[in-house]
Amino acid sequence: MIKLTERGVFLDKRGDTAPAGDAAEGLKKTLTYRIMREHNVSGDMGRLRLRFDALVSPDNNYVNILQTARASRLTEFPLPYVLSNCHNTLCAVGGTVAEDDHVFGLSNVKKYGGIFVPPYRAVLHQYMREMMAGCGKMILGSDSHTRYGALGTMGVGEGGGELVKQLLRQTYDIAYPPVIAVKLTGAPRPGVGPMDVALAIISRTFANGFNKNKVLEFIGDGISNLSMEFRMGVDVMMTESAALSSIWRTDEKTREYLRVHGREEEYEELSPQDGAYYDGMIEVDLDKIECMIALPFHPSNAMPIREFQENMTDILARVQKEGQKIKGQHGRPFSIMNHIRDDLAGFYPDQALVSGCAGGLFENIVAMADILKGTQIPCLQGYGIAGTGLSLHINPASLPVMEELMNTGVASELAVAGVTMRPTICGPCFGVTDVPADNQLSIRHVTRNYPTREGAKPGQGQMAAVCLMDARSIAATVRNGGRLTAATELDVTYRDLKAGFNRKIYENQVFNNYGHANPQEVLIMGPNIADWPEMPSLKKNLLLQVAGAYQGSVTTDELIPSGEASSYRSNPEKLSGYTLISRDPEYAGRAKAIRDHAIKINEGDGEVSFGSLMVSNQIGDGSSREQAASCQKVLGGFANLANEYSTKRYRSNCINWGLLPLRTEAKLELPVGGYLYIENILDILEGGASELNLILLNVPPETPPEQVIERLKASGAAAITARTITCTLDSLTREERDTLKAGCLMNYYRRPK
Repeated sequence: MIKLTERGVFLDKRGDTAPAGDAAEGLKKTLTYRIMREHNVSGDMGRLRLRFDALVSPDNNYVNILQTARASRLTEFPLPYVLSNCHNTLCAVGGTVAEDDHVFGLSNVKKYGGIFVPPYRAVLHQYMREMMAGCGKMILGSDSHTRYGALGTMGVGEGGGELVKQLLRQTYDIAYPPVIAVKLTGAPRPGVGPMDVALAIISRTFANGFNKNKVLEFIGDGISNLSMEFRMGVDVMMTESAALSSIWRTDEKTREYLRVHGREEEYEELSPQDGAYYDGMIEVDLDKIECMIALPFHPSNAMPIREFQENMTDILARVQKEGQKIKGQHGRPFSIMNHIRDDLAGFYPDQALVSGCAGGLFENIVAMADILKGTQIPCLQGYGIAGTGLSLHINPASLPVMEELMNTGVASELAVAGVTMRPTICGPCFGVTDVPADNQLSIRHVTRNYPTREGAKPGQGQMAAVCLMDARSIAATVRNGGRLTAATELDVTYRDLKAGFNRKIYENQVFNNYGHANPQEVLIMGPNIADWPEMPSLKKNLLLQVAGAYQGSVTTDELIPSGEASSYRSNPEKLSGYTLISRDPEYAGRAKAIRDHAIKINEGDGEVSFGSLMVSNQIGDGSSREQAASCQKVLGGFANLANEYSTKRYRSNCINWGLLPLRTEAKLELPVGGYLYIENILDILEGGASELNLILLNVPPETPPEQVIERLKASGAAAITARTITCTLDSLTREERDTLKAGCLMNYYRRPK
């Protein structure tokens, strides 16, 4: 089904093995090289400085980005910047009112010249597919699922700081990345959908880091057997394999998609040349892909539904144990074993959802209608009435998709069957709508199933879980009375409906003000939209106190949870109070206590900066949300210490917010409250060094930092050293070093020239 080649390969344009040659020349024959070369302004393909064709941000982070850019002397948007209002559309309780953010975003579009997509029109990635992506382009987004490779566009999802750089006419700086060929052969069986293919790839490549920070280049004859929406559905999920970006071979189906969307001139045939060199290869036999299920709590926990059904008891017992570890001692025990019924023969989830940029595509929804033909769904199982069916809810990816579903009668068919058609939002995927009840299981065609991603609050005793599945198997499960069923088990006649596209929907409702900046426009800020606090720069030496130390992976969803916490997204101080709340509810309080001392120390004339440190084996798996780093900084953070940073984007977020991305091979067992010290950190950054010694001080945690600094000044670090940890900052550009010295990206850009 999936075969990995962990060495360099030479391929011809069909994806077949080509004679070995010079690797340096071979890499120039890839699509990746061609597109990156056309966007690189450094003159050195080894050290890229990229300028993108367009930017996109959702409303859960564009306020922070705009505030950062404004504080960094923004004058106008120099390239098309799309502000999409799809994440927090319904999030109006507890924090910033969503519409205040939208009004602020619109006023920025008027002032600086951008593109504003109002609520309920499109999820950001579908809008970019329909209106912005084209062959040979590069698009940068502040959402990790910025993936438009199927349309010949290299999409990159990054933290907001990288978008700020583009807005300030700076560049995206990165070493030329490894490129992996993804060779597709054969054709999927009826009932197998894009999520099945994606989960099969993710399950083989995530845990071993095969795709981490690499570009995936999709080639092979199998591409021709996939529709454009099928390709998009696979492509958007490659974020979950930890890939940096992706690009696909284009063909006449790509041209037709662009023609239907009024942009045929954006088409160009893209294909690698014979003798292209790749750093590895993934071979996917589409004929052998089965219907898949990703068990909680990560998309890589995937396996064929068949395999899960053969071992349900053991597998769910492991999931239940892991969920209990996440929930801890809050509330009643986490329990999901009761979802196995029919004398251990059937698995019955409580809720079914298909939504957003991955699930809410026209063809997925039509296939669901075909599967559900003649079905009547009672829709009450999720409310404790066993055996009465499984409710199903769908959020189409855009208003044009919704219109096509109405025009073709598919929406009517689904309504009669008992399916609810919801507004065009990212709510279920983002954990701000349709939160399952305590101890419930939801099956979803969305992008993620991390802990609390469905909106659960384990720290408050409420814990639920999500399994990812393709829309087709979700519909098959609903049709089968709520009993888990692979779509390939059913005999279904699938229609080949072609989606049209009504461009007038966007022409009449999207405000495109690109190129028409008006500096006289006044920005409208609601009462809970706050500026960034002042952030101190680094002094000669750095004293750190551990605010949190963890074992295992710390994800961005744990650093700053989606769901309820995101209602404070536009108020940095209030949002920071939710940092790690589901993993360690005491973290924010400890960090604030450290910050209380740090404010006076960092404002003084001494040679020592003081702040907090977070420690874990692995940090940063998950979304591109910059708040995962900015909240640590707002709480007084100066560094993270890890054995591994999960993604390039999270490490970049740390740097842009002035957090030293310290990495070590040493075993990490540091006490909360422990003090660590770095001598001459400014000289290290200024001189270009990467290796440094992190000194664990033999000082009781309750010792006030002022006293620790006095002892360091009086007797030196050697007198109170417990042990030394050898660390590295890894590769840093000159600008990144200067950003860390300045304390954050804003400080760097507004410093005197």
